[in-house]
Amino acid sequence: MEPSKGAGGTPGGIGMFFAGLALAVAGGYLLTAQVTVTSGHWALWGYNSFGLSLLPFVIGTGILFFNGRSILGWLLMSAGVIIILAGIIMNLRIYFEPTSLFNTLTMLVMLAGGIGLLLRSLRDLG
Repeated sequence: MEPSKGAGGTPGGIGMFFAGLALAVAGGYLLTAQVTVTSGHWALWGYNSFGLSLLPFVIGTGILFFNGRSILGWLLMSAGVIIILAGIIMNLRIYFEPTSLFNTLTMLVMLAGGIGLLLRSLRDLG
């Protein structure tokens, strides 16, 4: 009879894997619950520039409606999507809400300890 394999096919402990997973998820949840994300306006030299970022997307989409196999149309539309997504991400403002040092350390220790237990359970001890 072959011994049962643990997490990740290694002889590491399945209990340790689930304990690490629970700690990492709880620490990550508590940490992200303390974060506020807002967005700002897109500005280029002081002017709102969101409309300008839509230009390659709209032109590429128009070209693709005319000819669905146009390489230029696909390039413009793809570039437009990338510009729009990058602009959204670059204009996010992320703030860590005030909390006590104890709570912050608890969240970070839970996250780091959970990841450590997860990795330890996947390590081949043989």
